[in-house]
Amino acid sequence: MAKASVVVPEQVGAAAAAQVGCPCPGTTLFPYPPPRAGIAVRRKCLQAAQQLELGAGLRGGWVESMRASSPTHAKAAAALAAGVDEEHAAWMARHPSALGEFEKVVAASKGKQIVMFLDYDGTLSPIVDDPDAAFMSETVSLSSPPLSPTLLLHSSSSHTSLLPHQMRMAVRSVAKHFPTAIVSGRCRDKVFEFVKLAELYYAGSHGMDIKGPASRHAAAKSPPHNKGVLFQPASEFLPMIEQVHQRLEQATSSIPGAKVENNKFCVSVHFRCVDEKSWGALAETVRRVVREFPRLRLSQGRMVFEVRPTIKWDKGKALEFLLDSLGTYYSTTLPFLVGKKTHWLCSAAGFADCRDVLPVYIGDDRTDEDAFKVLRRRGQGVGILVSKHPKETSASFSLQEPAEVMEFLLRLVEWNRLSRTRLRL
Repeated sequence: MAKASVVVPEQVGAAAAAQVGCPCPGTTLFPYPPPRAGIAVRRKCLQAAQQLELGAGLRGGWVESMRASSPTHAKAAAALAAGVDEEHAAWMARHPSALGEFEKVVAASKGKQIVMFLDYDGTLSPIVDDPDAAFMSETVSLSSPPLSPTLLLHSSSSHTSLLPHQMRMAVRSVAKHFPTAIVSGRCRDKVFEFVKLAELYYAGSHGMDIKGPASRHAAAKSPPHNKGVLFQPASEFLPMIEQVHQRLEQATSSIPGAKVENNKFCVSVHFRCVDEKSWGALAETVRRVVREFPRLRLSQGRMVFEVRPTIKWDKGKALEFLLDSLGTYYSTTLPFLVGKKTHWLCSAAGFADCRDVLPVYIGDDRTDEDAFKVLRRRGQGVGILVSKHPKETSASFSLQEPAEVMEFLLRLVEWNRLSRTRLRL
């Protein structure tokens, strides 16, 4: 069976990447514990994936993998209820809350410059039925003065809902203190329309479309589309992506609830609103279309099929590229304090090989595991998985939902502000 036709469910993709490891002496990477949670579910996912690779039990295998990507599925919820407390407690012991262990997180940044990487859907915005409605918060003018991080932090502690402007202002505050990039599977232009902060770097289409401000002064006056693109490693695939998008729209039009989204360098087929009885038909339809394009590959995320170019590029590669680009940009614009002295960040060569940098990556999806693995391989960095349910991950810490992400960001800003104030005294 062609490689492009294999769908690997979220749990399986993470399982293949997770390995036991401990940080080397002198590194700032938190230990990644051995994966143990959700054994029965993972075994079923592995069996389903093996069936797909062998071409056996096609429809049943696809449906099982689709169920596995839906943590709120009724059967999955019933299975979780039986042993959820014990398993969740064990998982949390291995992937503690980044809020509960906040002091440990910031202690790793001593003498280092924090660099922030944030996923969008499920991290800054809740997962919604309509992907076009995944707004972070109400639109706010780019010239609006930032709200007090302390005020935002106190008002967000209830974790009930995200009030207007809060998440956007939290991200804006983070970007004022740390080099910051949004890394999403979405089309870059669409992510910018959701976030509307010109001072950030944006990596859309799983990092295959990277763009950022030319300078901090220019960023305050013009949106990203007025500046040059940094990197598009899959630009030759644009005509092919448009073709497969049109074919998938036509082929899935008879399946109620299916939504095909063109993310410029990849195509997403959402089945969150598709009746489970139609999942098998949808999966077979998508697979049949993708087989017409041997240079594209098919994978599965959270209630979504992803069609992408077969190039060796993912969010992990994007993180490495952005570390280099962010360092080149910020090395001449953003000084930081070590002790009572002001230092400029590394050199114009960027952050890629700089040991005075601590990357922090926050994401919720299987595709974010590629970035978590890069942090592990580098031997420095903090990976934070956003999830309410135990699942295998290469991240060190966890947060449950976007509300907790916002609180973590605000606490990070407040900690940095207080630290800089104390150092100046």
